[in-house]
Amino acid sequence: MTHAVKGRVMKQIKAGLIGFGTIGAGVVKVFQHNGPVIADRLGAQLELVKIADLDITTERGVSVAPGQLTTDVEEILANPEIDIVIELIGGYEPARTFVLKAIANGKHVVTANKALLAVHGEEIFAAASKQGVDVYFEAAVAGGIPIISSIKENLCANQFSSVLGILNGTCNYILTRMTQAGDDFADVLKAAQDLGYAEADPTFDVEGIDAAHKLAILLSICFGTRVNFADISTEGIGNISSLDIQFAEQFGYKIKLLAIGKRDGDSIEARVHPTMIPLYHPLADVEGVFNAVRLVGDFVGPSMQIGYGAGMEATASAVMGDVMAIARNMQLGGKGVRTPAMAYCADKVSQLAIKPMAEIVTQYYLRFAANDQPGVLAQISTILGNHHISIASMIQPERQVGGAVPIVVLTHEAMEDHIVKALAEIDKLAVIKEQSRFIRIESELE
Repeated sequence: MTHAVKGRVMKQIKAGLIGFGTIGAGVVKVFQHNGPVIADRLGAQLELVKIADLDITTERGVSVAPGQLTTDVEEILANPEIDIVIELIGGYEPARTFVLKAIANGKHVVTANKALLAVHGEEIFAAASKQGVDVYFEAAVAGGIPIISSIKENLCANQFSSVLGILNGTCNYILTRMTQAGDDFADVLKAAQDLGYAEADPTFDVEGIDAAHKLAILLSICFGTRVNFADISTEGIGNISSLDIQFAEQFGYKIKLLAIGKRDGDSIEARVHPTMIPLYHPLADVEGVFNAVRLVGDFVGPSMQIGYGAGMEATASAVMGDVMAIARNMQLGGKGVRTPAMAYCADKVSQLAIKPMAEIVTQYYLRFAANDQPGVLAQISTILGNHHISIASMIQPERQVGGAVPIVVLTHEAMEDHIVKALAEIDKLAVIKEQSRFIRIESELE
């Protein structure tokens, strides 16, 4: 269909939106506020013809014509005039069913659903390839940061050796507040919930699951591999104490929830966990609800992007960028995929093994709670040495915490299996008062 604008005829491309929550309302705002600039940049008229949601009565802060709203998703999925389906309901089902049906009906798809793609991405992309339609998902990782398009387009000539990300704004906000105010995790989580930065049920965020969903996508497009989400080692921030944060600062580090992917020959590291980062490194300066992604390519070298990882405006911006990219592709020839969904041609996607956590080699922060008596450090040092772990530096404050004296150690590089076994042995000592803690360190950032 064509549409006349300022004396010229413009192609009209129609979209349907499934999910009218916070991000959906943001997408509607972009359509309404920036329609003219979108048309000028696209050379076509984008029209949002239908919005489907189970709740079409709650006020969203945007004015929508009554005929534009529907509770029947089939008015979008089965509408032959709709070219692009925007899925913003989140979760696994019914999102998976809706996306697959849209693809089967020959419609392009834009989604912000990282959980869906992390678990069902291979099925969805295979279906899209068979139908010759696009699936774009910039908003699924790091919100307003254009990291997906950077990897798939601008940096696509590089082989990547690593991808590291602060990918969850809730966790980054909590750790920032704990660092700046010295508050405990539970108190800061409650404040984050009151401010709307954390959900009423914050499990997906604070346990690292949300960041792991995003890491699964990044691993696939960086390294050209299929990733089983369940194989990503995932650890949240619930056990990080203000004491750990204070000691980290004394050693010259900040603690961040870091998503880490590294290529090591025919295997990859895939892990999400609290990580100590040197204070001098740019990742340490990413505060509050901001996200950051750092890539290392063989030709581009280190490259880092920072921005809002969530929120109505930033995420809606990413969604609409995808819609416009698909619209441009359509104008150049209708159906057909210009860029592979996961950055590699489908027949070139491999199955790289994920390295077990027991085989990870890095530096470690160790904290012990011991009786204040002679010989304790000698016992700990002996066991560490027996497990091939050498001490790089140590703090042994005089004050007691909870009836015990903390002993804090930074190790040289060690294998995680050795660390776990050593701590299990140390914790059996009569002088140790509580379970020992460890945090991994990323010091040798390329």
